[in-house]
Amino acid sequence: MRADQPLLLLDTGVGGLSILGPIRKLLPRAPIVYALDQAGFPYGQKSEAELAARVPALLGRLAEHVDARLAVIACNTASVIALDPVRAALAIPIVGTVPAIKPAAAISKSRVIGVLGTAATVRQPYVDNLSREFASDCTVIRHGSHELVALAEQKMRSRPTDPNAYARVLDGLFGQPGGDKIDTIVLSCTHFPLVEAELAAASPHPVAFVHGGDGIARRVAHLTEGQPWPEEPRPGTAIFVSDGSDPEPLRPGLAQYGFENFETL
Repeated sequence: MRADQPLLLLDTGVGGLSILGPIRKLLPRAPIVYALDQAGFPYGQKSEAELAARVPALLGRLAEHVDARLAVIACNTASVIALDPVRAALAIPIVGTVPAIKPAAAISKSRVIGVLGTAATVRQPYVDNLSREFASDCTVIRHGSHELVALAEQKMRSRPTDPNAYARVLDGLFGQPGGDKIDTIVLSCTHFPLVEAELAAASPHPVAFVHGGDGIARRVAHLTEGQPWPEEPRPGTAIFVSDGSDPEPLRPGLAQYGFENFETL
């Protein structure tokens, strides 16, 4: 293992940046490559078959391109659908991102939890299994929203977003039977922590928001324990898997996260 071998993070857009922060906090000298699969955007509206085919092939290509030591599927939808196929296809350690239902159940007082994700994530049996295993004494209410993904992408491009839009998204949870008792919301899309402040401001009553970034960072740190890192932190590299659109509007936002090097595939 060479010190300069990077951690590779893959998402369809900017959502994986919510995972990057906790990883950098634990591993400040780790080289980071962040891949944005713009050509596959949005994963949340892809079929299970499409993602199970696309994600292993793309991640394998990227891991070879950058000589990654470990890869993080920094997307809930891709993780709950394609994690097993990816692990079967790649020889490096793979860390997935799954809904943080366990920590949400641990802190909920009302025992009513909201799960806010993409439509593809919230309908998965994986979420059923997590709910049974870790929140069997809770009512788990789900809502899928692609609009919130778009709002996070707009924010990253420094474009204004409508505060009323966040209220509409939350009404998808609170408006369901028993939804008024929700006191904890699992942000089950990596895009959503990027607009957590906007969601909190739009909520009709105080709620706790939970996501899996810290747990993922701890897993990455555990899997790389004892491995060498560069002596000093280095600027990150962002790779755009191009759909033909101009990536320039994203560069200033990515620069705020320490990315100075940009590539297009």
